[in-house]
Amino acid sequence: MRVRQLEIENFRGITEGRIVFQQHTLLVGGNNIGKSTVCEALELVLGPERLYRRPVIDEHDFSHGAYLGDEGDPREIRVRAVLTDLSEEQLRRFFQHVRRWNDEKLSFIDEEPDSLQSADDDGTVWALPVIFVGRYDREEDDFIGDTFFDHPLPELDELDEDERASLGSGRARFSRAHKRLCGFIFLRALRTGSRALSLQRGSLLDTILRLGGEGAAEMWQDALGALQDLDPAIGEIEQLKVIREDIRTRLGKFVNLAPGEDSAAFFASDLTREHLREVVRLFVATQPSNHSVPFAKQGTGSINLLVFALLTIIADLKQDHSVIFVMEEPEIALPPHTQRRVTKYVVQQMGQSIVTSHSPYVIEQFDPENVVILSRDGDTFSGAPIDTTSVKPKTYRTQRRQFAEAILSRAVLVLEGQTEMVAVHSVSSALEQFRGDYSHVDLTGVTLFNAGNDREVPRYAPIFKALGKRVYGMRDKLNAPDAADAAENASSFDEFWESPETGIEQILVKQVSTRVLRSFLDEVVQRDDYPTSHPYVAENVADDDLAVLAMKVLKARKGDAFGFGYTGTLIEQCQTEDELPAFIRDALLTINEQLQDEPELILDDAQPATGSAEPEE
Repeated sequence: MRVRQLEIENFRGITEGRIVFQQHTLLVGGNNIGKSTVCEALELVLGPERLYRRPVIDEHDFSHGAYLGDEGDPREIRVRAVLTDLSEEQLRRFFQHVRRWNDEKLSFIDEEPDSLQSADDDGTVWALPVIFVGRYDREEDDFIGDTFFDHPLPELDELDEDERASLGSGRARFSRAHKRLCGFIFLRALRTGSRALSLQRGSLLDTILRLGGEGAAEMWQDALGALQDLDPAIGEIEQLKVIREDIRTRLGKFVNLAPGEDSAAFFASDLTREHLREVVRLFVATQPSNHSVPFAKQGTGSINLLVFALLTIIADLKQDHSVIFVMEEPEIALPPHTQRRVTKYVVQQMGQSIVTSHSPYVIEQFDPENVVILSRDGDTFSGAPIDTTSVKPKTYRTQRRQFAEAILSRAVLVLEGQTEMVAVHSVSSALEQFRGDYSHVDLTGVTLFNAGNDREVPRYAPIFKALGKRVYGMRDKLNAPDAADAAENASSFDEFWESPETGIEQILVKQVSTRVLRSFLDEVVQRDDYPTSHPYVAENVADDDLAVLAMKVLKARKGDAFGFGYTGTLIEQCQTEDELPAFIRDALLTINEQLQDEPELILDDAQPATGSAEPEE
């Protein structure tokens, strides 16, 4: 089973929204775009334990906090999910509620004209629609919510009178047992693990116990019996024994106690399974200390990995790989190599994975067709997979890391090589110092993309347009004109700049002052890596010869590591905005102005989650 489509109404920052999922889906977008809201909405409709927390929802879960309409009538939160790829067991269990679904049109055929004729068409499958409905209840002065099968025909025979009058409007409840059959797990970000690694109901350890087979009831009985029969008992500790005798003696004067020493005793808990769930803790010993401590005393990264290890056990217990696994920002507290390992495991072992992330190490594990770009227009929210017709798989694989960074950006500036990358970054840093109204490319969300050479630059314009990005291009003047298709691609850029020179070094030395060139040579001649084939003695080099020498030095050190190259050193010698290379400076100012005119949308998504922030099965 997997989630194919999710529709959201009046939930948190989303008044209306629709997201289409693949088997494995990476949700990307800016901060507060709505990624966490999508994950919380999935848990509302699919999480087995979610609706048993109180309150289920609260005032802040309603869009704009408005849980009453203009006439005072309650407004409803609605979350609809369409589940496809049902197993044989799920089809047998839900046969009364499944509907034929056109997976290409993303619609139910019973909502289309002439639906019977298309019931067995290619791409038409059985799907299970479910819906969460939540609202304010005036009579109870509380917020209520529940999940139901979403079918156009009421099934009143399954409902009692109270249910018919409730949120479901004639729908049958989608119960906790039903949800468990779906195998939904939600691993939140910023977790402490305090509940996930306990034995509380709905925790990961509790889930593993339930999935592990019969015997849970006997386990609790045996554990409680062992606590009661501890030898020596808690009360036999010398200090407690004295206190116990004093209590028994004094209490016996006022209360008719049972005979014997056991009429007052100390035990390790209330000797109920509920209390035992609260107090049992997992102890872990890690190197180099090798001393067992409660898991909460481990480092944050270790706790995250402990939680993930339990999730892998759950995945293994569900041998049919029917897990719908939602993971929020796995990069928090995890180093890059662990991010990669965790993401690979999720994609390979889970029936469906839905992941949010800002980490290139996570993003690069997903193919482009599995990346969903989240966007919105006002309060209307949407998310659909990338249009991959312009993204060739080979191109994506060879530039996977760069694409991962571009996916996270607001805009992409395509450059032809590493020297240009250094030059643009350095000029942007200088402009940030010289102008109070300029924001560095890093702050405005612009990714610098290395195309490899000047003729490759145009072909990336339609690719990044397919990602929904603003795309800019910059390259040297060509010795021969572009082919027709390259020229057509170049027209897809939002802005495209072609240098008046055939090389970046010419731009750098011709568009800076003599003072900058001399300062540059005075600086680099002292370095151990200065090219000795181009000697520089200040008093022996005339101003008219500085540009030629500086160009030779730059070319000799072309391709130095980013941030340490000679190109960056030259830009650092510019003391005013006017001294910067005009070709690069003016392009960056244009980009900055356009992005400031279209600020990144910040949504009302950072609202507190209800209940405990722990994963559910």
